[in-house]
Amino acid sequence: MLKSFLGPFAITFPVALFVLDMQILWVYADDFIGKGLDTWIILQLMWYASARIVNQALPLAILVASIMAMGNLSEKNELTALRSAGIPLMRILKPLVILMMFISCGALWFSSSAWPSANLKFRALLYSVTKQRPALNIKPGIFYTGIEGFSIRVENKEIDGTLNNILIYDHRDPERQASLVIKAESGKMYHDENRDELVIELNNGHSYEDQKEKKLKRKERLHPHVMSSFEHQILRINLRSLKFDLADENLFRKSYEMMSLPNLKKATDSLQLQSDNIRKELVEYGINSITPFKNKLFINKKDSGSFQEWFSTLSKQDRNTIIASSKQITRNQARSIENYIDKIQGKILRRDRHTIEWHRKFILAISCLVLFFVGAPLGALIKKGGIGLPIVFAISIFLFYYIVSMVGEEMVKTGTLLPSLGMWFSTIILIPIASFLTYLAIKGGGRYIFTKAN
Repeated sequence: MLKSFLGPFAITFPVALFVLDMQILWVYADDFIGKGLDTWIILQLMWYASARIVNQALPLAILVASIMAMGNLSEKNELTALRSAGIPLMRILKPLVILMMFISCGALWFSSSAWPSANLKFRALLYSVTKQRPALNIKPGIFYTGIEGFSIRVENKEIDGTLNNILIYDHRDPERQASLVIKAESGKMYHDENRDELVIELNNGHSYEDQKEKKLKRKERLHPHVMSSFEHQILRINLRSLKFDLADENLFRKSYEMMSLPNLKKATDSLQLQSDNIRKELVEYGINSITPFKNKLFINKKDSGSFQEWFSTLSKQDRNTIIASSKQITRNQARSIENYIDKIQGKILRRDRHTIEWHRKFILAISCLVLFFVGAPLGALIKKGGIGLPIVFAISIFLFYYIVSMVGEEMVKTGTLLPSLGMWFSTIILIPIASFLTYLAIKGGGRYIFTKAN
C-alpha cells in the first residue's frame, strides 16, 4: 500500500510545485527581465516561492496520489482480492492513514515554523529584485537612466564597440540647479572590473555646466555657465548603484504572514485588547461630551420663558455666534466619533488578518487528511489507475476545494463570516463528501454507479 501511494506522490508533488512555480515566475517576469540577476538569486527566489505554495501543492499531490494508488489496485483486482479474503477497506487503508497522520503533523510544523521563514525571505528577496536597477544595456536612440545620477544616450553603436553622437546628463550633485551636459562625436565604453567603474572615453566634444546662484530672485539671475571643448576626455562612473543589495528582513518581520502560531495568537489578543480599549475611550468620550450639554442647555421656564422667546431676545450677532458654535461643536464630535470608529475597524481588520493566517496553518494539516479520504475511496470506486480519469477527478475536486476556500476567505475579509467559519468553509463542505465516499467504498455501493458509467 505504501509503495503504491508513495510512487505517484513522489511524482505529483514536484510536478505540482513546478507548475505553481511557473505561475509565480510568469507573474513577476517583468521584475526579473533586464536586471542582470545572477542565476543563484533566481534559484533562491524560486526555492522560497516553492515553500510558500506547499499549502496548495501538498493537498493536490495527496489527492492525486490517493486516487491513482487505489485506482490502480482496483483496476488490477488486487483490492477485490484483499476484500475477498475478509480484510475490510479501512484495515487495507491503515498504513496510508498512519502515513497521512505523519504528513499532517509535519505539515502543521512546516506551516508554523518553516512557512513564516520562507515568506520572510521571499518577501525580502522579491522586494530587493523589484528595486534592483536594470542592467547596463545602453540601446541606440534611447536614454539610459539605470545608473543613478546619469542619463546617457547614443545615436548608434558599432560592432567594435564604438559609440557615435554621445549625449550625457550628469546630475549627481543634488545641490546643483542645472545638470552638467556633455556631448561628444564618438567614444568607447568599457567596464573597469578592478575599480568597478564604467569608463567612457569621449572624443571631439564639448560640455556645458551652469553655475549655481544663491539667494537671487529669478529676474535678477544672470545664469552664469562654463563651456569647454575637448579632443579626448575620460569619464568614470561608479557602478555601485547597479549592484544587488538584499533588503533588511526586519522590515517585513512584523507582517502576519511571517509569524508562527504563538506569535499570531499573541498579536491577535493584543489587537483585540486595543480594539476594546478604543471602544471604552469612545464611550467615555460620549459621556463626557454629550451629557454636560444636556445640563447646561436646561433653562428655567419661570425665569426665561420658552427657549424660542429666550432665543428671540438675543441680538442677531449673538444668535449667529451660538448657531456657528453649535455647528462647530457638532462637527468636531462627529469627526471624533468617526476617527474612533475608523481606529476600531482598522484594529478589527488587522486582527482578522492575523486570525486568518492562524487558521490557515491548521487547514493545511487537516486538508491533507480530508482530501485523502476523498481520493482514496474515490479511487477504489472508479477502478481506474494511470494519469487519465484519476487526474480529471483530482483536478476537478481540488479546483472546487480551492474556489470554495477563496470564497470563504474573502467573506472573512469583508466581515461577512467569522474567521472560525469562513476559513473552514471548504473543509466543512468536503467532510460530508469524504464520509459519503468512504461509506460507499466500504459497502461497495459505488460499483454499479461507476462500473456502468465506464
